Amino acid sequence: MKQLFALGLLPCVFLGSCASIVSKSKYPVAITSSPSGAKFTVKNGEGTVVQQGTTPSTVTLPASSGYFKAASYTVEFTKKGSAKQSIEVNARIDGWYYGNILIGGVIGMVVVDPLTGAMWRLDDKVDVILPSLTALKTDHGGNLRIVDRASVPGEMEKHLMALR
Repeated sequence: MKQLFALGLLPCVFLGSCASIVSKSKYPVAITSSPSGAKFTVKNGEGTVVQQGTTPSTVTLPASSGYFKAASYTVEFTKKGSAKQSIEVNARIDGWYYGNILIGGVIGMVVVDPLTGAMWRLDDKVDVILPSLTALKTDHGGNLRIVDRASVPGEMEKHLMALR
């Protein structure tokens, strides 16, 4: 009877997989900014918008973008009076995936965890500091804005004046 029970457990040991049992394939990611109230857009690796909102907020994102392919996202932040910011969010191997060496075996490592996406994990927080832009009115009714050159669109660079 004990041998029959032990034989019944073998498929569970060899067909299971560590990351799929212990981890998950989608993660809640807290998105915050300083100052808060910034609008954000989350785009996947192909540039498709997958989430939008206002900080602070939490979104749920898949850690995988296909078989053996980690997900990558770009989070763009905008707020009036602040420079636009972008942050890359990339999935990385989940430590539980290596548990397949001991428990899940080859099937867990090559089939189950890569198919479910549980072999990857995302950071639980994205935080950005949005620097404020400075604008001054001139005596002639124009505006003087001091901005980070990286936040200026390419077609507007020819209109920039260097201050020395």
